[in-house]
Amino acid sequence: MSNLDREAVPALCGGRGFVVAEPVRELLSPRHVKLGESTEVRRLLPNLGRRMVGAWCFVDHYGPDDIADEPGMQVPPHPHMGLQTVSWLHEGEVLHRDSTGSLQTIRPRELGLMTSGRAISHSEESPRSHAPLLHGAQLWVALPDGHRHTDPRFEHHGDLPVVTAPGLKATMILGELDGAASPGTTYTPIVGADLALDGGTDVRLPLEPDFEYAVLSMSGEARVDGVPVLPGSMLYLGCGRTELPLRAESDAGLMLLGGEPFDEELIMWWNFIGRSQQDIAQAREDWMKGTRFGEVEGYDGDALSAPELPAVPLKPRGRVR
Repeated sequence: MSNLDREAVPALCGGRGFVVAEPVRELLSPRHVKLGESTEVRRLLPNLGRRMVGAWCFVDHYGPDDIADEPGMQVPPHPHMGLQTVSWLHEGEVLHRDSTGSLQTIRPRELGLMTSGRAISHSEESPRSHAPLLHGAQLWVALPDGHRHTDPRFEHHGDLPVVTAPGLKATMILGELDGAASPGTTYTPIVGADLALDGGTDVRLPLEPDFEYAVLSMSGEARVDGVPVLPGSMLYLGCGRTELPLRAESDAGLMLLGGEPFDEELIMWWNFIGRSQQDIAQAREDWMKGTRFGEVEGYDGDALSAPELPAVPLKPRGRVR
């Protein structure tokens, strides 16, 4: 999914200067953002005061939306650079097209993982014949400097490993948890897991003390380390944990996000991640000229135009505003 904000503001991310080196409970409230005419998302990252969790640098939660008589998601072709996109659904379907020639329908709890590398473009849309509800999350992972110019690629993994405990089903999105590893390609130490909990469940997840973590609530009522986390909000947990207590007051859906704190400072503007003003300006120019990012075939509509660059210089800085 694109960042469709026409007043795109640079997010200055990365570096370890503001990593919380001990367990914390920092509740993040979303910013509501319109995507097109029919979809509104709750943006959790980048957030005022908290820009990244490991290499996770962008998190949108959307739905459940009733799209039975609506076109649903309609995101025209747009570019990406320097990141991976993770498409994750609880309900509905999304049809992915990209400039490498990929054409794939993504369904609930299937992994759609796009590595932009040096440049890619893609579109996302609800199929013409689609389920009545659409509910999911779109996430970005920053690529480290040594891999940010890699060849673009798309992966679809429909059968993902699952960790189970009484009242818990954890589907691995990226990385590893309790011995189960996702087949998705990663470039930094990272973890992403979808947690389905039955009402009344008390469970403790094993964690890596060197990772920082956050939990996004997708649905239901749950307590994360004793803190109520409502759907569409996210609890940042810091580092230094070996386990995480979870309790579901009702059937609940959560996403565990974590990873080794991201060392590098970077700039995230619109749908690009770079390290300098020149990186971003060149990417914008290449997209507007129709070079470098390729072409998405089969989408019925025009591609997105890039917003204007801000008047102030873009400089890479730390993890908070």
